[in-house]
Parts: sequence; C-alpha cells; structure tokens
Amino acid sequence: MSVLAAIAVLALLIVVHESGHFLAARLQGIHVNRFSIGFGPVLWKYQGAETEYAIRAIPLGGFVGFPDDDPESAIPPNDPDLLRNRPILDRAIVISAGVIANLIFAYFVFAAQFTAVGIPEKFDYQPGVFVPEVISQDSPAALAGVKSGDIVLAVDGKELGASDAALKALMEAIKTKPNQAVALKVQRGDRQIDLNVTPKAGDDGVARIGVQLAPNGSITQYRRPKSVGEVLSLAAEQFQNTVVRTVQGFVMLITDFSSVANQVAGPVKIVEQGAGLAASNASSLFPFAAIISINLAIINILPLPALDGGQLVFLLIEGLRGGKPLPSRFQESVMQTGLVLLLGLGVFLIVRDTTQLEVFQRLFQ
Repeated sequence: MSVLAAIAVLALLIVVHESGHFLAARLQGIHVNRFSIGFGPVLWKYQGAETEYAIRAIPLGGFVGFPDDDPESAIPPNDPDLLRNRPILDRAIVISAGVIANLIFAYFVFAAQFTAVGIPEKFDYQPGVFVPEVISQDSPAALAGVKSGDIVLAVDGKELGASDAALKALMEAIKTKPNQAVALKVQRGDRQIDLNVTPKAGDDGVARIGVQLAPNGSITQYRRPKSVGEVLSLAAEQFQNTVVRTVQGFVMLITDFSSVANQVAGPVKIVEQGAGLAASNASSLFPFAAIISINLAIINILPLPALDGGQLVFLLIEGLRGGKPLPSRFQESVMQTGLVLLLGLGVFLIVRDTTQLEVFQRLFQ
C-alpha cells in the first residue's frame, strides 16, 4: 500500500503539471488535441469533444499536445487559435503554466499539512544522528559499511548526545576532514558497530560521505493552528525554505556534478523513498509531495531541450529577432534530440535505481 501511495503521489504531480499547460491553453481559447500521462504506447485513452486523454506505457512524465503540426487535424493552418499563431506572451503563459501549477500545488500541500496534521510543537531528541538514506552503493559511507536506518552515536570518540546540536556537530566533523578517516560509532538495531569512513572532497573542497542525515527522534506534540493566517504564513515560510534548498541543490549539481551525480534520483528511487516515508508515517507524504512538486517545477524550467525552459528560450530568441521564430525544422530537431536524451536518462535512472533496490540485490547474493 505504501508503494501504491508513493506512485499515486508521483502520478498526481504529473497530472498537476500537465493540467497547468492544458488549462492555460483552454482558458485562452487555444486548441488542445492531446493530454497524456507518460510517453510511448497508449495503454488507455478517452476521446473528448476536442481532446484525447491518454495514459501511456513509459512513466517518465507527460505532455499536452497541440494540433498545430498534426497532419490529421482538420483545423486550418491560419486558425488564430492555434498555439503557433498566438502572440509570444500567450505562448509563454501556456509553456510556463506547468511550472507555476507545480509551485502553487506545493504551497497548498504545505498548507494542507499544517491544517490536517497540525503545527509541530515539541521534538523528542534521542542520542545520535539518524541516517535515512545512503545515497549510492559506491559512496564513502556505503564502502565503509554505513546502512540506511543507522544511528551515528559518536564521531572520533566524541558522543553526539541528544540535542539539536548533534546533526551540526557530525556534519562539521565530516566537512573538516576531507580524505581523512573519521571514526563513527553506529547503532544498528540492538548492536553497536565501529566504522571508519573517509569523506571525499568535492571540487568545492567540502568533504562528504554520501548520506542523508536527520535529527534522531520524532515530533511528539502538535497543536492546532490558531487561524487561517497562521497556516498560510507557515506554509509560505516552509515553501520558501524548500525552494531555496532545492535551488541550492541544483546549483551544486551543476557546479560540482561529479560529487553529487549519484544523488540524482529517477522514478524508482523516488517511489522507494516515498514508500518508506508512507510506511513509517503517512503524514510524511505531505512534505514528500511538496518537495517532489518543487523539484519537478525547477527541472522543467531549466533551459534544456524538451523541457519547458528550452521552449521558453526559443520564445525569447523569437522576441529578440523581432517576432521572427527560428526555423521550425531546427526547433523540432533540437526538441526531438532533447526528448531522446531525456528518455534515455530516464531509462538509465530506472535501471540503476532498480538494481540498487534491496530486494533486487538479495536475488544475486
């Protein structure tokens, strides 16, 4: 059930994104002939008055199709309500609407979380720092024997204790010892293990071991929000913090790709993480959905072929050329190449993440 819940969240976010494009077009009277979740062969479809709604076999996103270049369309090429015949601003609104929809959705998910679950009021700290996930099997932590679910109790012989300072102390100990062994005392189940991990320095000189870290403990008390205003304010603060951290992560991916490339997750890894959260605490699906929605928005706004950002770049060039677009054949070639690369990356991530699943690895032990 937890896996199905995570898949449902991911599917919902794709629907939200594509609905942004769809509604932005329809509200402006622009023709739309396809609304698809996924790519490739059609698994299910429904033909509406003007639009075909479909679910396709490859779960790597979705698309909204327009009849502009559809040879089977009965709409005349000079119809003013074809997307390509609309002013640049109208087209920019349609293209960017998916990103905007994901950002708006993330904000309201945070608001729903504070409304339905409550506002955290008390956190019960336990000794050490929790390791929710080891990023990859070839990370320094994995090579040293660190596993997801471990609790780091001490670093270099110094107990971390039970407080909000434990996480910062561990991170500082790792960052300041690039390429030097760090001694960790780890709690795993009912036993304690001593491990030596050697942090790897990135291009920025900061040492990392390739794990996610979190305070060890749990929220033990929530309170009801005092007003709608408090909910909206806290949701805005949480939304802003999440967007900033996500953007920082993408900047790090671009500037220090070799160090953080293994942190790039595909659909399988995302579902695995979501399922783990759902199994431990169903309310964790709220921040999970919001974070993935924000990531989806930022990925799509990147100026890369086949993404919304790439199409916006073409519109910008058209505007700078006085309303003269680049040749259609050139744009189609760039977008098709980008789509092939994007699908290839998606397949690679699915294969990589599937082979790293614990249940898969057990088959070959």
